[in-house]
Amino acid sequence: MTYINHTIEGILKNFSPILGSDYEKYRNHVYRVFLNCKTIDNNYSNEWKYAAAAVFHDIGIWTDNTIDYLKPSMEQAKIYLIRENKQLYSDEVMQMIYWHHKRSSYKGEYETAEVFRKADYIDVSLGLITFGYVGKEISKTRKLFPNKGFHLFLIRRIAKNLFQHPFNPLPMFTK
Repeated sequence: MTYINHTIEGILKNFSPILGSDYEKYRNHVYRVFLNCKTIDNNYSNEWKYAAAAVFHDIGIWTDNTIDYLKPSMEQAKIYLIRENKQLYSDEVMQMIYWHHKRSSYKGEYETAEVFRKADYIDVSLGLITFGYVGKEISKTRKLFPNKGFHLFLIRRIAKNLFQHPFNPLPMFTK
């Protein structure tokens, strides 16, 4: 995991000024989602893709100051993939980001998108939704990377959006 840890930390470091006081909250969420992916899918060849998707999947909240963050997050991921000459993974990483809040199962081309969707739901539900995966592993991940107020942060942002856009309070959810 050292290589992946280096990748996650390296990417996040670039966003540190934008994340500001939310840095540790988001960092821990990124790691929880990434480790949840590994709990679901232990295929080593997918680790880097999960790491990249985990870092970028919500980053648009901060880069564009919006709760409608899927497209801004995807744009940031595209910039990174081009800069790192990893465009080969672009479509797969974009699918993971775009569909991570899909309310039903993802049945598209990339199994990794469904794994990523489940991994994020496990974290956002505080481990209450596990999709049948080992709760002990999920609990271990939550202890290793504590919440640090991430969910409270999300609730506040969603509430603010609800008042600003009452007919579209959760624009990040896809059907």
